[in-house]
Amino acid sequence: MRALEGALERHVDLVRLLPMCGRYRLTAKERYLRDHFGLDGDLSWTPRWNIAPTQQVPVVRQDRKEPKRSFALLRWGLIPFCAKNASIGFKTINAMSETAAQKPAFRDAMKLRRCLIPADGFYEWENLGTKVKQPYNFGMADDALFAFAGLWERWRDPAGEFIETFTILTTKPNSLVAGIHDRMPAILKPDDYELWLDPGVTNAGLVVDALKPFDARLMKKWPVSSRVSRAENDDPECAQEVPIAGAIPTLF
Repeated sequence: MRALEGALERHVDLVRLLPMCGRYRLTAKERYLRDHFGLDGDLSWTPRWNIAPTQQVPVVRQDRKEPKRSFALLRWGLIPFCAKNASIGFKTINAMSETAAQKPAFRDAMKLRRCLIPADGFYEWENLGTKVKQPYNFGMADDALFAFAGLWERWRDPAGEFIETFTILTTKPNSLVAGIHDRMPAILKPDDYELWLDPGVTNAGLVVDALKPFDARLMKKWPVSSRVSRAENDDPECAQEVPIAGAIPTLF
């Protein structure tokens, strides 16, 4: 166990240096979530425009005993089962899809605890110069719901309470994202949901092909206000299109 904890700590130090995908939104109403993800029963979700790490947000999981998907609220920032304390979750909001199957923090979840993270947009920041960053909203060209590939874990705190957490897998950027960021969330095609969630598929090599950069032709982006940089701002204005920071206005 000590060797595993040591490997985990070394891995987390590396994770801290990686580019992170750290904000997204989920503004769809319950009925659209239910229809898109094939969920049964009542859902409880209030639209969110600026979801940030450590917050409780929806994931979709597959029942291990029957072909039934469930909707649950988990904390963003995966806490591995062998972690000493919950603070590690601040550093593991993302996992690299290319290496998650080998890393101590994520390899068991990659085999056994894969999930979908519902979204209808995510934010990335372009560095325009000293202390100037322009955020962009990325989403589907038709404004449709989509899902990030996620991993989840259950951790027991010192008081004996279980906390369920998740991480978002990242991949290389497509041509739409590449000019803004050198990573992007791994977005799954709806046709890959069933395979990704299938609890009978424990060989991570069988699902990695689903983690390729999403087709840029099916996506769009636009600049948004720096309001999205502050987690306490959570309203439609966060996703409204604005002029690019520092742009010179034109009369035509």
